[in-house]
Amino acid sequence: MKFIHTADLHLDSPLRGLAAYADAPAERLRTATRDAFQNLVTQAIDEEVDFMVIAGDVYDGDWKDFNTGLFFIRQMGRLRLAGIPVYLLYGNHDADSEMTRGLELPDNVHVFSSRKAETFRLDAHKVALHGRSFKLAATTENLLPGYPEPVAGWLNIGVLHTALEGNAEHARYAPCSVAELQGKGYQYWALGHVHEHWLQRGDVTLAYPGNLQGRHIREPGMRGALLVSAEDGEITAVERLAVDVLRWHALEVDIGQAADRREALRAAGQGLEQALQATPEHLPLAVRVLFKGRSAAHAALVADAGQLRQEVIAQAVALDPDRLWIEKVRVDSEAQPADALLASEEAQGALAELAGLALAAQDDAGFVQSVQADWQALLEKLPHEVLQASPQLQALRQDPLAQLPELLRQGSAVLMGRVAQNAASST
Repeated sequence: MKFIHTADLHLDSPLRGLAAYADAPAERLRTATRDAFQNLVTQAIDEEVDFMVIAGDVYDGDWKDFNTGLFFIRQMGRLRLAGIPVYLLYGNHDADSEMTRGLELPDNVHVFSSRKAETFRLDAHKVALHGRSFKLAATTENLLPGYPEPVAGWLNIGVLHTALEGNAEHARYAPCSVAELQGKGYQYWALGHVHEHWLQRGDVTLAYPGNLQGRHIREPGMRGALLVSAEDGEITAVERLAVDVLRWHALEVDIGQAADRREALRAAGQGLEQALQATPEHLPLAVRVLFKGRSAAHAALVADAGQLRQEVIAQAVALDPDRLWIEKVRVDSEAQPADALLASEEAQGALAELAGLALAAQDDAGFVQSVQADWQALLEKLPHEVLQASPQLQALRQDPLAQLPELLRQGSAVLMGRVAQNAASST
């Protein structure tokens, strides 16, 4: 007997970070979560699974386009025609969705009650599925004590949408502990809500499949569901199924050995090529490039962020414009001492003096007050959503004095980079 365990479909949730990328195919991005779920349904039919478990968050909060719900029903209809029942538990996002309440599902879909935990029995396989849906998104109590006792001699599967212990990012939703799950007497826990894949085998198998499709750079790598096999009431195998249609990747480029901007860009190109080679050929890759290390090239990289992004995009386009997209370019490297950047003793002396003046400026009350007033005037004009999207701007607005030394340090690096470029071009 085998079944598929999936969760966190978040159908029609937008992919964030590539909307402004001119060459990104808008249609593929718009339908990515649908395409991933359609891939999963196809695999379920091809594998001839006995049933599917969906452990919450079919929808994406209060998304109001009923075409999303109709798409889900069509996929459930495909499973119905293949004779595959579905056991569906609603999570916190589903509790907020009008579609959860307003759409009638096909008769092969069995929804766990939100009033109390209930059990569905598959007599032919001696399987009992226990679960409880969220009635409210803000379900912060432990639901586990209300789950039924295991059915003796059967394979007992618990379905639960939970943060579980140690997941601080999700801690407010139906929290419980690993020990509580292990002590319930079920053989398998089909968990949902946490978007990263996690599996713990033993007498009791606990599993998060992760979400089906990464939606931004904080959800990198392969995404999919789990194919679970069982025999004689015991779990015998758990296999990951990849169904995603686009992958996110954070590429750290070590530029410690790069002597200049050109070598740093060459290192980025080599990293992009390796990332492509490690990704299945049918999948596009959205990459955030992070320059790391202490390097003579640092100042040249920070001198013009816009130009640097275009140069990295050029590296990607040269490799494969259809599969490789740059989500963001960030310089997290550090500058080497000034004498490693500039050969001119006169330039070194001038820059050292300039850097000293800049760093000493923070102790000049009149200067600091003037800078603070200018910053505040600019920040007050920015839209709220811009401030929300930038932690750096928020910090600057809340405490400009604390940010001054670091900004002056960065400014000195930019100036040194400009001078280094001018010196190199004139020799």
